Amino acid sequence: MTVVEQTVVESRPMGDTIGIPFIDNAKFSLRNVDVFYSDKQAIFNVSLDIGKNEVMAMIGPSGCGKSTFLRCFNRMNDTIAGCRVSGSLKLEEQEINHPKTDVVPLRARVGMVFQKPNPFPKTIYENVAYGPRIHGLVSKRIELDEVVETSLQRAGLWDEVKDRLDAPGTSLSGGQQQRLCIARTIAVSPEVILMDEPCSALDPIATARIEELIAELSENYTIVIVTHSMQQAARVSNRTAYFHLGKLIEVNDTEKVFTNPGHQLTEAYITGRIG
Repeated sequence: MTVVEQTVVESRPMGDTIGIPFIDNAKFSLRNVDVFYSDKQAIFNVSLDIGKNEVMAMIGPSGCGKSTFLRCFNRMNDTIAGCRVSGSLKLEEQEINHPKTDVVPLRARVGMVFQKPNPFPKTIYENVAYGPRIHGLVSKRIELDEVVETSLQRAGLWDEVKDRLDAPGTSLSGGQQQRLCIARTIAVSPEVILMDEPCSALDPIATARIEELIAELSENYTIVIVTHSMQQAARVSNRTAYFHLGKLIEVNDTEKVFTNPGHQLTEAYITGRIG
């Protein structure tokens, strides 16, 4: 995996966390983010930068807030009744947490792949063509054909489905369905791909294919992945962020997090003492 060149411009202590590095020219810059579900606070004062073409893994015990935080990146928390997000969340220079931000183009720039494959009840072709159509990205059928083929190729699925594009997306295996969802995501030319436990419902062979795909996609996209698997985080990511009880405890190069963590809570999680 290509190492992302990043310049750390500052680092500050955050309560009971260690210093969090900030990156010059980051793709995402998040500062002092809090998330509430009605009166219950789920995320506490999280600040984090994501570099361009970086694979960032977010790990931590179940219920630690990593998926909640991930949904801030494309305003998916807006769909949850009673959920409120405060703080600054910038995609390059755009403040995405501003009430006047249009979430439709935002979600085209920041696509999402969910835990369980969720192909539309349409053909394989129509699953991939849906986004470019509704966003007006193509005007001719030949252009749409090209987008569908390119997206399926990038998702590593074209050779397996090119002769049955009219078959239902739901007829594919679980791993193929997840790659179809990835093809559907990249068909609208996003800049960032969010992945929320994308392999948790897949067998080891399908998981390995998705992990290979993440490495390939990172050449063109910024990827943020939430995973319950420390082994997966170690395999696919440039940097890893550890969350505990809604707080970002540590973020650093993945190898360092797993071999020489800087916080005792991270070490306790890595060694299996908490989980």
